[in-house]
Amino acid sequence: MPEFGKFRKILCPIDFTQHALGALAVARDLAQDNGATLHLLHVARVPSRDMDVPLPFGADPRWERAARRKLERMAAERLQGMVAYQIHVVSGTPDVDVLRMAKELDADLIVMATHGRKGLSHLVLGSVAERVVREASCPVLTIRSGGKPR
Repeated sequence: MPEFGKFRKILCPIDFTQHALGALAVARDLAQDNGATLHLLHVARVPSRDMDVPLPFGADPRWERAARRKLERMAAERLQGMVAYQIHVVSGTPDVDVLRMAKELDADLIVMATHGRKGLSHLVLGSVAERVVREASCPVLTIRSGGKPR
C-alpha cells in the first residue's frame, strides 16, 4: 500500500444504478487528486461458481459485451479525460469478484456505492458493500445513494 492518503490504483465497482454515479464521482475526484488510475468494474451476476452445474455460456457472453459498451459510454461522459482509467467486465458474483479484482489489481482503495437497505430487504438481499468492507485487504470507502462518503 502506498503512503497513507496516496492512492495509485482505485477500484470502483459500477452496477449501473443511480447509487453508483455518486461513488464514481468520488472515485474520479480521488483519482484526479492522487494521479491514480481508476479501475471501473462491472460484475454481471450469474449463478455461484461453487455450483456443480456448468454455466451455460462462453467466455465472452453477449451481456458482458453490452455491459462493456455501457461502461465505456459512462466513462466517456463522466470522466471526460480527467483521469486515466481501465474498464473491467466479468460475469460472476459481485462481492466475490470485487474482492478478487481488488486483489488481482493490488488496489490501494475501493470506492463503492451502498444502497442503504435495512431490515428484511438487507437480510434477504445481503450487502455486497458490507462483505467487501469486511474482507478487503485495502481501505474501502462506501458512498450512500446521496453521494456522500460514509
